[in-house]
Amino acid sequence: MRPFYLTTTLPYVNAEPHIGFAFELVFADIIARYQRIAGREVFLNTGTDEHGIKIYRKAQEAGKEPQPYVDEYAAKYRMLLSALGISESVNFIRTTDDSHKQAAQEFWKRCKQNGYIYKKPYKIKYCVGCELEKTDSELENGLCPLHPSQPLEMIEEENWFFKLSDQRIVRFLCSLYERTDFVVPDFRLNELRSLMRGKGLEDFSISRLKAKMPWGVSVPDDPDQVMYVWMDALVNYISAIGWPRDMERFNRWWVESGGVVQFAGKDQVRQQAAMWQAMLFAAGLPPSKQIVIHGFIQSGGEKMSKSLGNTIDPFALVKEYGTDAVRFYLARHIHPFEDSDFTLAKFKEAYNADLANGLGNLVSRVLTMRVAYFQRADIEVWREMGSSEKASLFLLSDNMKHNLSRFYEQHLNNYEIQSAINILWGCIRDADEYIAKYEPFKLIKIDVKKTKRIIWELVNCLEFISDKLSPFMPQTAQDIQKLILDKKIPDKPLFPRK
Repeated sequence: MRPFYLTTTLPYVNAEPHIGFAFELVFADIIARYQRIAGREVFLNTGTDEHGIKIYRKAQEAGKEPQPYVDEYAAKYRMLLSALGISESVNFIRTTDDSHKQAAQEFWKRCKQNGYIYKKPYKIKYCVGCELEKTDSELENGLCPLHPSQPLEMIEEENWFFKLSDQRIVRFLCSLYERTDFVVPDFRLNELRSLMRGKGLEDFSISRLKAKMPWGVSVPDDPDQVMYVWMDALVNYISAIGWPRDMERFNRWWVESGGVVQFAGKDQVRQQAAMWQAMLFAAGLPPSKQIVIHGFIQSGGEKMSKSLGNTIDPFALVKEYGTDAVRFYLARHIHPFEDSDFTLAKFKEAYNADLANGLGNLVSRVLTMRVAYFQRADIEVWREMGSSEKASLFLLSDNMKHNLSRFYEQHLNNYEIQSAINILWGCIRDADEYIAKYEPFKLIKIDVKKTKRIIWELVNCLEFISDKLSPFMPQTAQDIQKLILDKKIPDKPLFPRK
């Protein structure tokens, strides 16, 4: 089978998991499940980013040593995988894993050997929230627009730098950005092209003085420095697949697959699509295949983030509504590329309208009528239909299913999960209208044959919906398929009203 490799970013373990990262996990898992169904061998990677000054200070505030602190939070992020129904085969990497730290050090050595790392004194404005240095042009009223409640810090020391401005890297990135599908959506790629046309790329610091901030991967051959968190963390995309200790495994997932598909938020365009690609080039490795950038989940018009304290607890949401309900909402009501607003009231409204009164009610109605009106196998009803009847199936003909499947696949191949799942809710709407139009519960009294044909069409529609629902709501899809196969009625609502 042809390999397919995709990864989420690694969230900082400086606070509880929130709905923003839950969306990225579910987004990636939907694509992973779809690719497996399409016959690909899939490697899905996620994990936790556990170094850097932000985490070091959080551990100090909690009165803990950094390692026990990150161990505690990493366990919570691992629990999020099962809570959200993420594929059991998902890989979970921690940047404190020995194998990862060794890979990060080897990566550093290769970049330095190739002439892309040097040392110099410097002074910068630094945002701890972003773990990035900031230029005046990036600031609003002297503050980072993403973390306006956190004052910038001045850093003045001698560190190692990465030559992002090197003309070999500039030429490489310019050629990379000629690929129209390298960054999705395309307007994010335009941001990178504008960056290249503007002031260009500047070298960036890739280490910190260990005396000031000891929590990080040690810089090779410099015991006084630790790696800057981004230099360390991004290497997880290759250390997770065996680099450099298992090159056969690395080549399968990085080279044969065409490269990794990276999911990330819109605040990481530069890090993922410029810094990381330049670092790969400097180490003599091929670039990523694709960068998929999603928007922010907001609350009341503000970015939902741990630092602002306005996050939604995904564990509480799953406990109240169930795993598949949360996956559904994130897929259908959160835009894959633009910012979206999330409130508990909106979630509850969508749950009742789309799941309790929508999918759940349709399954119950159709299967109840099927048990009540069908005494023979469904295939017998199909055989009894004449060719003209089969050709004129109103609700969901084979030709309609073919066309809908084609659009569904196009959307998922383009990471348009919202458009893909909307196709299924269009089928639910059509089935409800079909029932309202023909009223089979009344028609059965005057035309048994026609009623059975209508019920057959409705079951056929449910089979199509449940089949295509698998990447989005795997347990629900399995439950519906089993009910259809066993010719049973749900013994309880799939989605009880809230």
